[in-house]
Amino acid sequence: MPTPLLTIAECGINLGDRWLLRGADLTLHAGDRLALVGRNGAGKSSLMKLMAGRADMDEGSMWMAPGTSVAYLPQAPQLPGGMTLRSVVTMGHDADSLGRPVPIHKAEEFLMRLGLDPDRLSDGLSGGESRRVTLARALYTEPDILLLDEPTNHMDMPTIEWMEDMLRQHRGALLVVSHDRAFLRNLGTGIVWLHQGKLRRREGDFGQFDDWSEGIMAEEAVVLHKMDRRIAAETKWSREGISARRKRNQGRLRELEAMRLERARAGGIAQRSMKMETGPATSGGQLVLEAIDLGITVPAPPTGAANSGRAEAENSAGPSTPLAGSTNRTVEEMARRQLLNHFNLLVRRSDRIGIVGPNGIGKSSLVKVLLGLAPPDSGRVRQGFGLEPAYFDQQRAALDRNASPWTVLTGGNSDMIEVAGATKHVTAYLRDFLFDDHKMTQKVATLSGGEQNRLLLAKLFAETHNFLVLDEPTNDLDMETLDLLQEVIADYDGTILIVSHDRDFLDRTVTAILAFEEDGKVSAHAGGFSDYLSRRSAAAQRQAARQQDRKSGKGGAKPASKPTGNRTAKLSFKDQHALDTLPSEIEALEGEIAALEARLADPDLFATHPETFTATADRLAAARAEKDDKELRWLDAAEKAEALEAEKG
Repeated sequence: MPTPLLTIAECGINLGDRWLLRGADLTLHAGDRLALVGRNGAGKSSLMKLMAGRADMDEGSMWMAPGTSVAYLPQAPQLPGGMTLRSVVTMGHDADSLGRPVPIHKAEEFLMRLGLDPDRLSDGLSGGESRRVTLARALYTEPDILLLDEPTNHMDMPTIEWMEDMLRQHRGALLVVSHDRAFLRNLGTGIVWLHQGKLRRREGDFGQFDDWSEGIMAEEAVVLHKMDRRIAAETKWSREGISARRKRNQGRLRELEAMRLERARAGGIAQRSMKMETGPATSGGQLVLEAIDLGITVPAPPTGAANSGRAEAENSAGPSTPLAGSTNRTVEEMARRQLLNHFNLLVRRSDRIGIVGPNGIGKSSLVKVLLGLAPPDSGRVRQGFGLEPAYFDQQRAALDRNASPWTVLTGGNSDMIEVAGATKHVTAYLRDFLFDDHKMTQKVATLSGGEQNRLLLAKLFAETHNFLVLDEPTNDLDMETLDLLQEVIADYDGTILIVSHDRDFLDRTVTAILAFEEDGKVSAHAGGFSDYLSRRSAAAQRQAARQQDRKSGKGGAKPASKPTGNRTAKLSFKDQHALDTLPSEIEALEGEIAALEARLADPDLFATHPETFTATADRLAAARAEKDDKELRWLDAAEKAEALEAEKG
């Protein structure tokens, strides 16, 4: 075995009232790519801080190989002010051992790949931006040990995929805390499980974690059950048989006390199970909402400004709100960036839709327009009868940061809360969401990101609703909470709309994908995220094959390069017929679609003729699909005609 980079032996961390870790052992070697997993509060971040030299253990020891460098990405990094982001990333690493300057193009590349301007100052960064700068620094310094605490939070899918590629190339040891199962499956070569204050390690793919951990917990349950039975028997004896032979009885009592202490250690930290339920969806119409020819724009960043704030601006601002720093100009005076153009969508009851796309492309803006929280620039949204949305905003604007969890749920007017048709005491309800009693009266601002997300879920699920809209709900939640949330969504009988970058979470919760593309286009796909990826990959392969065929003179798009005799290259009968007839057919379908949309706009149609409403909605979807198909066929024929004209010219 190669010499380890770091070894922890018999590590103990005491919180005063309990041991967070005790007797924990861990060794890291170069080439390790390990997923560190465990429940919220189990001690993962504390262990990371200890290994990064930012905390001390209460017992045990840690050894690190001489000259070993460590880089750490915490959940809430603090950056020095007044520096360019380039300088923050290269600080302490901008010269070699002889004092010669080191090229910094790699630092700039990392920053720009993470959506950050290298020349931007470090003052006024959002939490998500600070994390990206710290990640860029961690990657740039190429440390021997890289410790990443939730690196995928607030990252979009393209960035996560890029980060996976970069981390696979890391030659040192890598230890990652993440709730993103797909990220851990794609990256990790081993698992470190922090459970009951101990560390257990297993080599292999993260996909094996569930079976492995469940097997260990089943074995522990058997051992604890036997121990409980023995303690119960000894306790009964201590009450009934303590009479003669006093010395022997005292010894047996000491053995009983020792067993109780061993049982407490074996049980580890008292772990409560989280409870979560939404209750049944309220009644409402079959039509949830319809977007008709929507157009959404946002102010474009001023020339030369950084694009790094685009995602935060798009998420926090409505479509007509200027970006930060543009207060001296009106919206009309600013150039605008198109997020959506001629967008149409029909959402019916029980639909489960996922929305994906890069940060800043318009996902959150679309959600706000659909919910009526912001106006579109063009088009309109028609909401169905009796629609009651429950909106999980990734900015958590619904939480008063100066209020307590107790007040957030009750308004300060009662100790009781109604959930799923039953009345519960607010204390019991907050305990279901794993809130300790002392945190129920603290300010929301003092809670961790995971606690704030759990509080927002608790608030939403206590409301009446039939349409759950969740914008990035997975950030800061542990895997156990995510698994429970997935079960709740699976059992929900209303409509679901989810914006997420968590690929595994989408695969488990949605049955359709809306994928944002460039130029304000959105494509719809049936199935989960993996199905969408498969179709996108297949389409890219077909497109590459067509381009190759055109270059090599093969395939259906082949123009006849040379006339033969008196014969001239021309379109096939099928393609010429498509060019001649499809425009009128497309025009007829557009007229039918407009008529169907006008019919569905009648607010009394569903109430008076529900069967007609359903048939009309089905025909509208079919007509739109037919129109899309005819447009694609016409475009294909037009491409061939243009190629022939170019060849003739």
